This record gives sequence, structure tokens and C-alpha cells, in this order.
Amino acid sequence: MLLFNNILLQADPSTVEEKITLLQLAMKGGWVMALLVCLLILAIYISVERFLALSHALKDDSTGFMDSIREYVHKGDIDGAKTFAKNTDTLIARMVGKGLSRLGRPLSDIQTAVENEGKLEVSKLEKRVSLVATVASLGPMLGFLGTVTGMVKAFQDMAHAGNNIDIHLLSTGIYEAMVTTIAGLIVGITAYFLYNLLVNRINKVVMLLEVRSMEFMDLLHEPA
Repeated sequence: MLLFNNILLQADPSTVEEKITLLQLAMKGGWVMALLVCLLILAIYISVERFLALSHALKDDSTGFMDSIREYVHKGDIDGAKTFAKNTDTLIARMVGKGLSRLGRPLSDIQTAVENEGKLEVSKLEKRVSLVATVASLGPMLGFLGTVTGMVKAFQDMAHAGNNIDIHLLSTGIYEAMVTTIAGLIVGITAYFLYNLLVNRINKVVMLLEVRSMEFMDLLHEPA
């Protein structure tokens, strides 16, 4: 009968410890968790800002800009083409405008000017993208650092406890070790995904610029 009562007492829901919430679990990660959260916010902010800029650059291709430039050039209205390119605030317009400003020089000089302007526009679009790659590498490393510091804390608590070792005494260090490992991997995986997404969009912009650059040079070779 006594054994049966003990079993009922252990099964009583009131004696079971409440489950820890996700926020409480994250807070047990210590100072490393704060750094990981900051890195994650930084990666997401940069990715969203750059993604919008790259999407805007890709949308520039749907404005019919090159068709208008072709009409100006065929009519011999170079000044009109320059003005139109100057008043169009897109990276393709700036690239073509640079080429139009070099008209009268050898075609090789015009092509070099167009290519250099294209590279300059791409470098602007790549601004801060490398920071997302840095977060992707730094996240797991910080998580591993939290694992080490958490285990050191657990062993310190074990050493100070002497013969009175209790699992609750060690839980703080173990929580920090495990939580930071998971958080570091989450930050690293997320940042790595965002970085590759941005690189893919940048490659699309580079291909678009190359196509428009060749189209512009072909236009200069067409008979007036």
C-alpha cells in the first residue's frame, strides 16, 4: 500500500515541474545569446535592405529604357539620349549614360567605360553583403564558445559543491552549453541561407548588366 501511494505521488501532475518557455530557455544562454541575437538581427536587416535594392535593380529592365535609347540613337538625337539617360534613375541608365558620354571616342574606350560603370554599380549593390557571410561563419563559432563556457561553469559548480552534487546545481551551465550551441547553428544556417539568396540575386543583376552592355554596343554598330 505504501509503494502504491508513492507511485501515485510521483504521477501527480502537481508535483511535475512546469515546462520552461522558449524565452526562458533562451535567457539561460547567458551573454553569448545576446550577441547571437544581435548578429541575427544584423543579418536579417542587411539581407532585407539589399534584397529590396537588388529587386529594384532587376525591375529596371522592364521600363523599356533600351528601346527609348535605340529610338534616340536611330534619329541621331544623341543629346536627347543623354538627357533621357540622365533623367532615368536606374543602374542601367547610368551605365548606358556613361557610354553615351564617351561617344566620339574609339569603341574600345566606350566599351571600357560602360564595363567600368557596370562594375561600379555592382560593387554598390554588394555593399555590406559580406557582413552576412561573416555572421554565417561567426554564429556557430559563438555558439561553440557558449558551449565551452557553459561546461566550464557546470564543472566549477560541481567542484564547489564537493560531495553535495545536485542536478539543479549543474543545470545553469548545462543549459548555457546546449542553448548556445543550438542558437549558434540557427544563426549560422539562417545567415548562410540569406547570403546565398543575395549572391544569387547579384548574379542575376550582373547578367542583366552584361546583356544590356552588349545590346548598347551592338546599337552603336547599327547603321544610322
